[in-house]
Amino acid sequence: MKTKKEGNNRPAYYDPDTKRYFAEIIYTSREGREQYNYEITQDIYGRLGTFSDDVENERLIKSAQMTYSFENTMYGTLGPERTVWDKEANEAMDKCVKKAEKKGR
Repeated sequence: MKTKKEGNNRPAYYDPDTKRYFAEIIYTSREGREQYNYEITQDIYGRLGTFSDDVENERLIKSAQMTYSFENTMYGTLGPERTVWDKEANEAMDKCVKKAEKKGR
C-alpha cells in the first residue's frame, strides 16, 4: 500500500509501522494560511482520489476526527492560533509525515 497520497492541498499518509492513517487539509491565500490535520480510517484513505473533484475528498476527510488545527490569517487579531485536539495522534502524524518525506528523497 502506498504510504502517501497527494491531492490538491490535501496530502494523506499511511504509517505501516503503526497501521494508522492521517490527512491534512491546507488552505493558502493572500489572507493567510490554515491547516487542519485528521486521523482517518483505512476506508477513507482508500477512497481518497476516487472523486472527480477535491471538494468530495475534503468532505470525506472532514468526516474523520480532527487532531490539530492552525490558523494564521489576517482576520485574526491575536496572531496565529494553534489547537491540538489530540496530542498523541498529532505526534503520531508528525512522525508519519517525516518518515514519508524521508522515503521520498
